[in-house]
Amino acid sequence: MIRVLVVDDEPQILRALRVNLAARQYEVAVAADGGSALRQAAEWHPDLVILDLGLPDLDGVEVIEGLRGWTAVPIIVLSGRADSTDKVDALDAGADDYVTKPFSIDELLARVRAVTRRTGQHDEEAATVRLGDHVIDLTSKSISGGVRLTPTEWHFLEILLRNPGKLISQRQLLREVWGDSYLKETHYLRQYMAQLRRKLERDPARPVHLLTEPGMGYRFQPSASSE
Repeated sequence: MIRVLVVDDEPQILRALRVNLAARQYEVAVAADGGSALRQAAEWHPDLVILDLGLPDLDGVEVIEGLRGWTAVPIIVLSGRADSTDKVDALDAGADDYVTKPFSIDELLARVRAVTRRTGQHDEEAATVRLGDHVIDLTSKSISGGVRLTPTEWHFLEILLRNPGKLISQRQLLREVWGDSYLKETHYLRQYMAQLRRKLERDPARPVHLLTEPGMGYRFQPSASSE
């Protein structure tokens, strides 16, 4: 049974998430502040953390940083802070995804399924990925249909494909593909994403797999049949 730690200072949200997650066979623990969350995570070792940023004792970003000091457990931020700066700070601290309040329980559960499914995959299982009409082999760096990518396009695409469903921040992509001196060059990301969509999406103007989260980053959304 997958263990989920829900951290929020709103009792009604804790209650709603506990009921909905337990009904879907997740084992659930709850915490109402950051200190309790860090202690409970250390003792209980959850498989996933759902975390509010606006906690009474610690900022949620501090909790993320505390967790990342010793664990790679997936973290989904659930917060009323809609400003892109807060979202980027949470992602850069190590969060895996961000859902804004008020939220749809179905959307949150879909994100939970995506994160837990992704962390259960082995590297060899993720070596071949389907993207629309194409099959991409990450080991041999080949794509069906004779599609060819530049080395930079491959690097960009591989980061997304190896993290299906995960929101990858602009800063992380820029750092991993181009280096620390390029952290403000967000136009690079727009240019290369446009190139990848032209080569891989059926309709580049209406992408369904290579998605932009405005102001935050990018996400590879697998098709239902490949999840």
